[in-house]
Amino acid sequence: MNGDVSEANAKRRQFRELLSRDEIVVMPGGFSPMLARTAELAGFESYFLAGSQLSAFLYGYPDTGVVGLRDVVDHARHIAARTTIPIMIDFDTGFGNAVNVWYSTQEAVRSNVAALQIEDQEAPKKSGTTSGRRCIPRDEAVGKLRAAVAARDEIDKDFVIVGRCDALGAENETFEDALDRCVAYAEEGGVDMVWLNSVRNRSDLERACARVPVPIATIWGGEKPAPTPDELQDLGVQVALYPTIAATVGMDAAWFLLHDFRRRGQPALDDWVAQMADSPYGTASFVQLTNTDRIRELEQKFVPADRQRDYQSTWGHAETLGGNTNGPTKA
Repeated sequence: MNGDVSEANAKRRQFRELLSRDEIVVMPGGFSPMLARTAELAGFESYFLAGSQLSAFLYGYPDTGVVGLRDVVDHARHIAARTTIPIMIDFDTGFGNAVNVWYSTQEAVRSNVAALQIEDQEAPKKSGTTSGRRCIPRDEAVGKLRAAVAARDEIDKDFVIVGRCDALGAENETFEDALDRCVAYAEEGGVDMVWLNSVRNRSDLERACARVPVPIATIWGGEKPAPTPDELQDLGVQVALYPTIAATVGMDAAWFLLHDFRRRGQPALDDWVAQMADSPYGTASFVQLTNTDRIRELEQKFVPADRQRDYQSTWGHAETLGGNTNGPTKA
């Protein structure tokens, strides 16, 4: 069996094990293999490729469904190849009707990720966290999910299909409508998990978890403070999603530092590096996150001895802001 395929199968079984255990799964998300690797090294067991972040960081454009199938599966493939944890991808509305969903799902399965989610919005979609959303009829959404499940079954039944319900806050939709959709997505659509998006109160979430016959994933859309993962687990949630955390926090850091550096110059950069180095986690290692040492291993193994590079008498610029090329400064 192809190595990539067997690795993908293992990750899919691993993800199914996470969905079947008693403990809640906390899934951070964002964009890029580097951020996924960061989440993995921080100890998270899975990662979400968010469509809003793909659109923002790839195109610099809002999440309105402009990202195409090829961009999603290509970036998903890069992330899956650079991580050992299961990856779930945001598949927007499946890139068309049920016929398109069938084809696109098989492309996603072949990208070696572990799972995808398909939402029930009308095209052009909106971000699931913004106003102005409109959902397609329930029976049409069920048909798209059935197509995704059937397409998956032809290749790998371990791959996880998630039906996402964006009805909460959408035009002419109520919580009862959303709940009925979630049940239909599980019972008629055959999905492995339902993502009830942007729940606003704990009692509604508890009702949904009790009624829907498959695991529930959610992000909180109500007032702060949001429930902790332990609270979500007590309410019956299986996956607590933080879809944009890795990318948006990095964006905020860049926003702050670039403004501070423009105002204060080198001291701003020095202060930032010192602050990160003094944190309990140290600075991020570019070498570790990109597995740069692997390049030297490959050179030593495959390049003739008289053509190998001289790493002793040559030197280069520091590879991180703080010059840390050997890993985190603190354990």
